Amino acid sequence: MITADALYDPRSPASVEKYSSAVTLSDMEVFIFPELMYALVLANVMSGRLWAWKGDPWFSKIAAQSEQKRVQRLKQFIMDRFSFNLDLDTWGLTTKEREIARFSAFISEEILARSNALFGYEGDKYYFDMDIRRHFGLDKYTSNVIPYWKTETVEAMEAFRFKDGYAGGAGECVSFAALYASAAFAVAGIPLDKIFLLATPLHSQNFLDIGDGILTNNRRIVTKNMWYNGTELSAKARRALENETVTVVAHNTGCVHTVFPNATINRARYGQLKDKLTKFMSTDITYEILANFLRHKSGLQKYFQISYNRHGKTLYIEAEKVYSYEHSSKLRVGDDTQENLLAEIEDDEFYTDPCPHRFDLGKLQAYLGGTRVSISSADGINKLKAQLADGPFSGSRIVNEMIKFCDTKPMMPHEEQKAWAEPGLVPPIKLDGVTCAQEAREALTDQRRNNETVDLAFMAFRDLSSSPWKPFLKAAAERNPVCAIGCNGLTVDETYKYLSSSAFADASIYDDAYRLAQPDEVWNYRRGDGLEKAITLASVYIGKKASRDDGGVETTDDVAIDIDGKDARLKCGKAEFVFETQKTVKPPKREDW
Repeated sequence: MITADALYDPRSPASVEKYSSAVTLSDMEVFIFPELMYALVLANVMSGRLWAWKGDPWFSKIAAQSEQKRVQRLKQFIMDRFSFNLDLDTWGLTTKEREIARFSAFISEEILARSNALFGYEGDKYYFDMDIRRHFGLDKYTSNVIPYWKTETVEAMEAFRFKDGYAGGAGECVSFAALYASAAFAVAGIPLDKIFLLATPLHSQNFLDIGDGILTNNRRIVTKNMWYNGTELSAKARRALENETVTVVAHNTGCVHTVFPNATINRARYGQLKDKLTKFMSTDITYEILANFLRHKSGLQKYFQISYNRHGKTLYIEAEKVYSYEHSSKLRVGDDTQENLLAEIEDDEFYTDPCPHRFDLGKLQAYLGGTRVSISSADGINKLKAQLADGPFSGSRIVNEMIKFCDTKPMMPHEEQKAWAEPGLVPPIKLDGVTCAQEAREALTDQRRNNETVDLAFMAFRDLSSSPWKPFLKAAAERNPVCAIGCNGLTVDETYKYLSSSAFADASIYDDAYRLAQPDEVWNYRRGDGLEKAITLASVYIGKKASRDDGGVETTDDVAIDIDGKDARLKCGKAEFVFETQKTVKPPKREDW
C-alpha cells in the first residue's frame, strides 16, 4: 500500500474539504463534488463484504445466465436484504447557513437554490404535489434546518440490522445506486463501461447499457417493458426522469455536472448514453400500451368500456371494473392474458348493450391489432384520434396525454455548454479481470495517483493506512450530530462509561483492521472498536466544548489520540480515557492533524 496521496494537499482547505466529504458522503457533498458518487462505487468494489455475496447459493449459477437475468437475480438478492431508509434522525441535521458557508468557495447560494433539493428546489409540482419540506418531514423543524442524509458504504448499509427497528440492511437512494453499480460489476459481472450513475435533485439511480437498457431504482430495477406497464411502482420509478433535470452523470471514464462547466466523462460514451436513454423512454403505441396508459391514468378509465364475446354474444363492462380485478390477479388488461381476466368475471357484471358515453376498447383493440402507431407519425396519430372522435371526452386530449406517456425526453447536462477534457487526459478506471476485493484494491492502488476519483475512493473506503487522517478527523469532529445529541445529557465521563458498557459491542462494522467507522456509525449501530469509540468520545467532547465556548466552532486544540499496544488513549483537556483496540492503524501526531 502507498503511504501518501499525490492528489491530496493538506495545505489546501479546498482539498481537505473534498477529502473529508469522501468520508461523510452526504447528498449535499456528492452534489458539490460529483467525483464522490463513483468513488463510493469503487469503495464498495474494494470491500470483501460485497464480493462475499458471490459465495451465496443464490448466485451459484449466475455465470451461465444472460446479463439481464444476472441483474434480475441481483435485484431479488438486494430486495430480500435491504429496505429503503430516509429517516431524518439516522444521520442528523445541519443548517443551510452552515452548509452555505462551508461550500461558498465551490458554488453560489443562488445556483444551490435552483438545483439542489435541500436549498429551495422543489421539482415539478407534478412530482410531489406537496411542499417538499413536508414531504421529507422537515416541516417540524425551522426552515433553515436540513438533513445530512449521508450515503452509506455497503458495510454501513448492512449494519442497519443492528439498529432498532430494522430487520436487515437499509440505505437511501444514493447508497442504493452505488450498491447496485458496484454489485452489478462485482457480482453480476457487468462491465464498468456499461454502468452509468444518474443523479437528479431529488433522486439517484443507474442506467445499465444492457439490451434495451435497465434502470435501477432504489431496491428495484426497471426494464423498458416495466417503464410502460402503467403500475404504481413504475409511475414512481418514472417521476425523477420525467420531471427533473439530471444533475450528475458518473461513469468509469469520468463525470458531467449540469452546473459545473468542466466535464471529464468520455464525450462519445456520454452521447451514446443520451441516445440509449432517449430510446428507452420512447415507444410506439400498441393496444397493450393504450391499456397500460389507462392503468397509469386511472381517472380516464371511466370513459372506456371493454366488449367481450361470451357464449356467442357480445357483452360490455366498464373498464375501471375490469382494472379493479387486476389487483388480486396476475392477469392484465391489454396483454395476452386479458381474455382469461375477463373469463374470471361473473356474468352479472356484464351488460348486453354498450355502456352509454364510453369508448369501446374492443374496437380500439381491433383497430390497432398487431400494428404499432409511431409517435413521430402525424398521419398515424391523426388516424388514431379519429377512432376517438365520437365520445364523452376529447379523444384528441387522450391521445396527446398518451404520447406524453410514450415519449419522455430526458433532461441531461447540455454537451455544448461544457468544456470537455481531452481524450486520454484522465484514463478511464479499469478493473478488467478483477475477481476479488484484494485484486480490486491492488488494481485501484495502481491508478490512484493519476485519477482523483480513485484516490477519493480510498478515503470513502475508510482506508486509514494509505489515506490522510486529517479529513477523516475533520469529518468526525464536525459532522456527527447524532452521537452529540445522544450524549446531550451526559458528561464526558458518563459518555465514556456508556461507550465502554455492554450497550456497545466491541466490534467494528468494518472487518479490515485498517478501516474505521465514523462516530455516528458507532452510535447508530451500537458497536465499535476501541479506536472508533475513542474518536467518537473525542467528537462528543469537541461538540460540548464548542457549544460551551462560542456557540458552534469546533476546536481540537486540547484533544489527542494515541495507540499504546492494544490501548487507544484519548486525551481531552486534562482527562485521559482508554479503550482496547484491534485496529492496526495509528493516528498521526497532534500537530499533523
